[in-house]
Amino acid sequence: MNLVDLINKILAGLTIAGQVIFLVLLICLIFSRKSKAFQPLVKFVTDRAIIFSLIIALTATLGSLFYSEIAGYEPCKLCWFQRIFMYPQVIILIIALAKKDQRINDYTLVLSIIGGLIAAFHYFSQVSGISLLPCAAIGYSVSCARRFVMEFGYLTIPLMSLSAFALIFIFAVYQKIFGRKV
Repeated sequence: MNLVDLINKILAGLTIAGQVIFLVLLICLIFSRKSKAFQPLVKFVTDRAIIFSLIIALTATLGSLFYSEIAGYEPCKLCWFQRIFMYPQVIILIIALAKKDQRINDYTLVLSIIGGLIAAFHYFSQVSGISLLPCAAIGYSVSCARRFVMEFGYLTIPLMSLSAFALIFIFAVYQKIFGRKV
């Protein structure tokens, strides 16, 4: 197994774990108002939302840089747009963590929603073969339809990106709803 295959497996495994965590947190969010049983998890997640978001944003950023700079996968236009909405989150979250500033949720929510929508569109275009907008190879970028990674029969780079945006989004929601008011 070469380095690219190993990183693909690691990132795919992290993505699946992230998808499971997202579903658990979503269910917990829905039922937390009705049951006190979820309160320990709510508190745990809320108290660590910024650090969890930073870990996810940093992993996504480093993963995308690995794919383009080491694996040699040229990012398409939609990949670049996803990067535009992921990379700044690393800086925002580092500053928030350093300053112990809990008020960054609006920024991460907006960046994650827009980036997630782009990633969802990109994933849909790749797996369905249907593109509502043209995304052909222009200049130095490759076609948005090209799949460099397909793990476990459904995981592509755009789905990894969507999963990261979704996790950062849910952590920001927890922080916004249950976090300390500053």
